[in-house]
Amino acid sequence: QVQLVESGGGLVQAGGSLTLSCKASGIIFTIGDMGWYRQAPGKQRELVATITNGDYRNYADAVKGRFTISRDNGEKTVHLQMNSLKPEDTAVYYCNIDRMTTHRGPQYNIWGQGTQVTVSP
Repeated sequence: QVQLVESGGGLVQAGGSLTLSCKASGIIFTIGDMGWYRQAPGKQRELVATITNGDYRNYADAVKGRFTISRDNGEKTVHLQMNSLKPEDTAVYYCNIDRMTTHRGPQYNIWGQGTQVTVSP
């Protein structure tokens, strides 16, 4: 069974940094685009950053210049380095893989369980 397991969330003061990690487990042959999304209380889930298999990166305007997404294909892991954090970055952060090839065939739109990031003023 394929799973995405996130780690690295927590409580940090404004201006601080956190690094989120997401590791895919299971028998996986190929992974497509990987990304991070977030959902604040009372708001819709929104894109934070994505990275393609060719390392093309896309960021939401709100995090450009502060967050960096990276991936390690050998470890089936995607990271999100978050610097200069602001209270408005407080949300549950979700890892996503848009498609992967597994021993059970292709799978699409796979989500992690989410990790809480709280930024205090």
